[in-house]
Amino acid sequence: MIKRTFSCRFVLLLWSVSVGLSAVAAERPVIELEIRDHLFHPAEITVPANTKVKLIVYNRDPTPEEFESYELNREKVIMGGQRAIIFIGPLPPGEYPFFGEFNPNTAQGKVIVK
Repeated sequence: MIKRTFSCRFVLLLWSVSVGLSAVAAERPVIELEIRDHLFHPAEITVPANTKVKLIVYNRDPTPEEFESYELNREKVIMGGQRAIIFIGPLPPGEYPFFGEFNPNTAQGKVIVK
């Protein structure tokens, strides 16, 4: 009887944690960004302050590009025709530039945090 009660409580605990985690993940903002013709589209994205954000970056070019930001402390190589998921934040209000390391003169953008 004691083992069964413990098992039921354990299952309820796991269920409540999984429901809580899925609710947190569902509330996280998702921003989509494209690399096309060695440019970021859109070049500026706005995200809420103090919130973790999921960036989905699609590289529509046939060549690789590296999403790079010193201010965001992120770098990720994205092969041509592929996508990458990059989490940023939570961040205080401000502007955070990013660029494509393989095409730094054209692939530039910034995250505006409000």
